[in-house]
Amino acid sequence: MIDLNSGSGYAYGGVPARMATAAFVNGLVDRALEGERAAAGCRDYLGASRVGEPCARRLCYEVAGTPEDDGARPGGRLLRTFEAGHVFEDLSIRWLRAAGFDLRTRKRNGEQFGFSTADGRIRGHIDGVIVNGPDLGLPWPLLWEHKSASAKSWTDFVKHGVKVWRPLYYAQVQLYMAYMELEHCLFTAVNKDTLELHHELIAFDPAAAQALSDRAVAVIRSVEARELLPRIADDPDHHCCRFCPYRVRCHHLDGGVA
Repeated sequence: MIDLNSGSGYAYGGVPARMATAAFVNGLVDRALEGERAAAGCRDYLGASRVGEPCARRLCYEVAGTPEDDGARPGGRLLRTFEAGHVFEDLSIRWLRAAGFDLRTRKRNGEQFGFSTADGRIRGHIDGVIVNGPDLGLPWPLLWEHKSASAKSWTDFVKHGVKVWRPLYYAQVQLYMAYMELEHCLFTAVNKDTLELHHELIAFDPAAAQALSDRAVAVIRSVEARELLPRIADDPDHHCCRFCPYRVRCHHLDGGVA
């Protein structure tokens, strides 16, 4: 029952004080995270985690540092989700090490393992490399890649596998294996809702890696020439365009030019 007595703090027709407090504090947190992201600026290179993006034009916009459409930048809630992924990754690292896997995530100087090519215009940083451990029937070392997903998405991953479930992730590990000279990857996915773990072994595909590398070079050359590669679709309601942060610009929905 609602307390309508004087001094209760309840304002008829308003929101309970505890909800107002939550909204206020969450607003502060979200603005802080959004401010951190803005201060970090844009990458000036093409990351291996993005090369598998279906739309080449979107990659051109990203590498060129093109401003996103108004209101398209990720808000605090989504940024919190991104950060939570790092927490799940840290847990998986501890669990695998406890299980006997010699999983390395940093060099001796504390830097991440990674690669850089095309004068630094194409780069990648891996989650880790497993140099030894329980017998998986494969020679060491193995690339290790980690992702976290909601229950539904995680179930789809288990059912279909990385290549079908998330081609973007498959492309990412193929490039990593190519430049890090590794033949296999142990891909770990954690269910954020149940903390179930799933692991998949992915073999290096030289042809796929070469095609991805060629694509990355094409994007870099296009940006340097101040040209745009073709977009994936002319329909702004195409599923890849609908949630793209460059949708308005790319499809001239504001009456301007791309």
